[in-house]
Amino acid sequence: MNSLNQRQEIELADIFSKYKETVLKHNKLCPVQQDAFEDIINCRSATLGGHIDKCEKCGYEKPAYNSCRNRHCPKCQYTRQIKWVDKLKSNLLPQRHFHLVFTIPTCLHKLFYINQKQAYSLLFKASNQALKICASNPKYLGAQTGAVSVLHTWGQTLTYHPHIHMIVPAGGLSEDGMEWIRSGEKFFLPVKVLSALFRGILSRLLEEKINRGEINLPDDIESYDRLKKKMYAKKWVVYAKSPFATPERVIAYLGNYTHRVAISNHRIISLKDGKVTFRYKNYRSGNMGGTISLDAVEFIKRFLMHILPAGFCKIRYSGILALRNLKSKLEDCLSLLEAATYFPAFEGLSAFEIFKVMSGRESFRCPKCKTGRMIPVPIALKLNPG
Repeated sequence: MNSLNQRQEIELADIFSKYKETVLKHNKLCPVQQDAFEDIINCRSATLGGHIDKCEKCGYEKPAYNSCRNRHCPKCQYTRQIKWVDKLKSNLLPQRHFHLVFTIPTCLHKLFYINQKQAYSLLFKASNQALKICASNPKYLGAQTGAVSVLHTWGQTLTYHPHIHMIVPAGGLSEDGMEWIRSGEKFFLPVKVLSALFRGILSRLLEEKINRGEINLPDDIESYDRLKKKMYAKKWVVYAKSPFATPERVIAYLGNYTHRVAISNHRIISLKDGKVTFRYKNYRSGNMGGTISLDAVEFIKRFLMHILPAGFCKIRYSGILALRNLKSKLEDCLSLLEAATYFPAFEGLSAFEIFKVMSGRESFRCPKCKTGRMIPVPIALKLNPG
């Protein structure tokens, strides 16, 4: 996502709009996919209506169209991201932080996709429980810890790849709440132990849900026992990245991750001869960049796989960072660390005000005379795309 959402030569909305009839004719979309598909096409267009901005000095007028505000739209995330990151500053501890990534084997992908709301919730629950159990063990940390967890469902080429990004402070609160226990400089928790715990907990939670009929097995899986054997035949690895040295680095990183959609407009290079070409990073080869071309309809289908269930929260807080602990354990931690509480700077500000602070310029300055301010005319436009 570019920082100020400038118009790209080719955008996701252009691709969706051009192939709308083909996609809808040959694919059955669920309601939340249908809504996201239409919203992305119509975002900041005459279809959603808008108003007239008029220069208070020279009288120049231009239409301003409404945003769709869909959380999967690449145009509508910037202000949300800035506000969320600003608020997060008040909840993070002044510590180094570790970045953990919890993934599942491909044999679970089909089950997860047909049971998204339940399965994604279990992914959060299993990763958080594994972290809690491992951190509380006196052999490793022996403390209460917490995390900010973010769900992503995609790989760089838009393939289906559910995983949890977890940011964890390098330490924790003692059981009696009287001491802050610091972790080692480079070592937080043993990933092999964490991986085994995560696999065992997720396996148990899935089995319980399946036995109660709350999660359905894919048609090509006869029983959970057969699936479980496949799961345990795979090596599960919780990936641990190098620790962040400061909370500022954590915040900058999370700002890039939390409000991402499956693909942003700036990664799209071209739409030509029915194929979409876009950039991707190959993490296996040291983050080397590359390009890939997909049939346009296949590209759209891959994107729609990552539309989350309605009302599903993809960012969650646990342990000492859980929202219910903000007035208790988190304050105890701040006191022990002798750190001051940060108060959000953007709370209550409008999108225009946030833009001004972040960009250093006024987005409502008249593009014609360069001195007057563009003021919304209080008469809504009745815009018709026809």
